[in-house]
Amino acid sequence: MEMRQLGNLWPVSSLTLGGGGLGQLWGDTSREEAVATVKRAVDRGITLIDVAPQYGRGEAETVVGEAFGGKLPDGVHVTTKCICGNLKPDEMKARLEKSLLRSIDTMKTEKVDIFFLHSNIYPAGYSYEQNGDTQEQWAVSWPRYVEGVIPAMEDFMARGLIGAWGITGVGVPISIMEALRFERKPAVVQAVANLLDSAGDMRRYEEPAEPRNIIRTAKNNDVGVMGIRAVQAGALTAKIDREMPEGSRETADYEKAAPFRALCAKWGEDPAVIAHRYALAVDGVDTVVLGVKNRAELDQLIDAAEKGPLDLAQIEAIEALGLRRQIPRIPLDAPI
Repeated sequence: MEMRQLGNLWPVSSLTLGGGGLGQLWGDTSREEAVATVKRAVDRGITLIDVAPQYGRGEAETVVGEAFGGKLPDGVHVTTKCICGNLKPDEMKARLEKSLLRSIDTMKTEKVDIFFLHSNIYPAGYSYEQNGDTQEQWAVSWPRYVEGVIPAMEDFMARGLIGAWGITGVGVPISIMEALRFERKPAVVQAVANLLDSAGDMRRYEEPAEPRNIIRTAKNNDVGVMGIRAVQAGALTAKIDREMPEGSRETADYEKAAPFRALCAKWGEDPAVIAHRYALAVDGVDTVVLGVKNRAELDQLIDAAEKGPLDLAQIEAIEALGLRRQIPRIPLDAPI
């Protein structure tokens, strides 16, 4: 397994085992198979496991706890997350701490290596066009992020509850990039890394998505990057293997990606394999998070990763399909 440096933290495997599949978000599996998948991932060189309480209502964290009994193998790190609303600073800290302590207890660990704010971050006074009436429940304004989230995370670090903290970078792009430039910045950002530049139904804002610029801003500021949504929740696979709600962005993206599947067929390749190798080739991505739910899917993608990122000719062929909107680049070496 290729190792890459995760920001200013530690070397990490180029693939991360995500918790969505373990928590049965991406189709049916069993507790037994999920536990076996976690153990296989570590045996094959994966050193980072990324879970959250909302992945199966604690199921993914329970799987980690059962797999290792609270004693993670040497060199293996675990992350978890919390969604909270636009609360007052003291309420924000209490909400984050309650979630964190529950996650530690469920996974049977002494601490969490990286704790992510999984809420959207938005500018002061901003109103989301989609679900704006409920944004106070799932999103955090920039002032509350600075006054509530950051001090809470710093306190958790000082108390040894977490090793580092991060953010999920699917909020309003201007606020995500501001957080990455801020003097008290996260150690890691989870950023979309797929050939559509799409976060699917995770995206709630109307402005153009800017995942490539978010990644470049992170690298310019020594923030580690975990690439998420490599197959865009199934939209970049041969077939979505679960029922989708009517009007979902994942379904729309699946239809949009028809030329990509045709190109993969021409190459004689599985679209999911090519999508992951594409994500591994995105400039600035330190590790790509897998959404697998069983050992067969895991082995397929680890085998693919061992072939390395896609070569330039393949990437150019994918880009020529015109599937993603081009946003002006922020060069990796641009002044901060």
